[in-house]
Amino acid sequence: MRTWIIPYMKQHKGRMLLTVLVGVLGVASSVMLLFISGYLISKSALRPENIMIVYVPIVAVRAFSISQAVMRYLERLIGHDVILRILERMRTRLYRVLQPQALVLQSRYKTGDLLSMLSEDIEHLQDFYLRTVFPSILSLFVYGALIGVLGLFDWVFALMMALVLAIIVFVIPFISLLVTRRKYIALKQGRNQLYAQLTDAVFGLSDWIASGRIESFLSDYKTDERDLLEIEKRMNRWQHVRNAIVQLVIGIAVMAMIAWAGNQAETGQIAPTVIAAFALMMLAITDALSPASEAIERIPAYEESLRRLQEVETETNDAPGHAPRSAAAAIREANGPAIEMQNVSYRYPESKEDVISGMTLTIDRGKKVAILGRSGTGKSTLLKLLTGALQPTAGNVFINGEQASQSLLAKSLSILNQKSHLFDTTVENNIRIGNPEASDEEISEVVEQAQLTKLLASIPTGLKTPMEEMGHRFSGGERQRIAFARVLLQQTPIVIFDEPTIGLDPKTEHDLLQTMFDAAKDKTVIWVTHHLAGIEQMDEIIFLEEGNIVLQGNHENLLATSSKYRALYEMDKGI
Repeated sequence: MRTWIIPYMKQHKGRMLLTVLVGVLGVASSVMLLFISGYLISKSALRPENIMIVYVPIVAVRAFSISQAVMRYLERLIGHDVILRILERMRTRLYRVLQPQALVLQSRYKTGDLLSMLSEDIEHLQDFYLRTVFPSILSLFVYGALIGVLGLFDWVFALMMALVLAIIVFVIPFISLLVTRRKYIALKQGRNQLYAQLTDAVFGLSDWIASGRIESFLSDYKTDERDLLEIEKRMNRWQHVRNAIVQLVIGIAVMAMIAWAGNQAETGQIAPTVIAAFALMMLAITDALSPASEAIERIPAYEESLRRLQEVETETNDAPGHAPRSAAAAIREANGPAIEMQNVSYRYPESKEDVISGMTLTIDRGKKVAILGRSGTGKSTLLKLLTGALQPTAGNVFINGEQASQSLLAKSLSILNQKSHLFDTTVENNIRIGNPEASDEEISEVVEQAQLTKLLASIPTGLKTPMEEMGHRFSGGERQRIAFARVLLQQTPIVIFDEPTIGLDPKTEHDLLQTMFDAAKDKTVIWVTHHLAGIEQMDEIIFLEEGNIVLQGNHENLLATSSKYRALYEMDKGI
């Protein structure tokens, strides 16, 4: 509440107060409409001799009828305007929270969790204002105003009505909160889990079909969905009971008002013609009070959304910060090493062992370095340290003399991933992501370097060809060439290839590697790979094992001196 709700309420307090004020005026118009209508009916029943006696009430009924509609419209107009402004700021804030962690996002959160957070959690918070904040404030104001007005006539009756209506404003909301708290939380968490299950199943749909387990998945999914429906049914049953109690209390309040007004008329305190006016007035007032119980019971659902948002923001803020630049780093010469790691270690928060342990590495500018190792030896963690997605728990990582951070991405360092995402737009737009300000000549140059010219020339629409979703218009090798052209357009001095040929056939892999190495001949290249195709073109080869370098050298030296490397090379070549 302190970080995701209150700051926005303070920031937009003027518009929010105006919304409440207009809401109060709308309730006041409804109250006066029914009050004067009751009076008009009673007065007309006495058959006044002159129509002018009821002319003013008739005009007042018409005025308050119009006023009620106008005020309700303005309340919704102003209220939704301020809510949309707040949601815009919340979405922007969430984006800025997630954006710095984009490179490690999938390792921390499931896709379904992210979808739930981006859509449901933020969207859900608009109901907090519309269904909780505004109705609650309005109910309290109307409650206080009614008791104050009745106190002017009879403070004993005012106190009695305060106790009766307190059941609607305070008691039932409190009981409703206790009854539904766990159900709302379970429902929210269950929906988030279904989000995660569904997205996981969609991404792995072909594997479900291939394994013949479609019916099994659907059965489990339907079971979970039935559990949530059962929770919803129990909540609906309680809501029916709650509404019945509220209506009973409203009936008691109206009857009490009729009895009191009749007694007041009998003693001459008020005119008999306003007995119906007071009774009808109570209907408008209780109509404004009754939303309070529903408004309060929804709080647990909002708390769950706020907890998830706060958790994401806290994790981002608690992530290890950038280490300050040392004096040595500040005065490094421009011709120094491209990458330098000084006794670097990294341990994930939930782990008891270092993934990278005391690694020291220097890569000179223009060098081509291959990083090999079995799965789990720290290759992915090493790349995240180089890109600044992770900060070392010990030691320092320098990129061109600066402390490694994500601010260096697209400026000093670019990455070609295993499966770079290609958006559902044209080939040109996908390439231009690397540099939106690039000229047509620069686009043509990187297309030539990525050896896409012949392919695009064979398509009538060329660069304007739609990629389709996930780039399905093109083959795997063609998609990687387009992604590589995007990387080249960034024109960074350091390029990281993170197993870019995985899943490709040997011929396509060989051709793509040759294209990449030729185009990046003047750059510093870090190539992470599992096998040794094209390894001869590397200036240096590094083997990782248990988070550190166990083997280092060029291809010829390692062939001559390392039986392990020789065996791996021969195995990879099929010898």
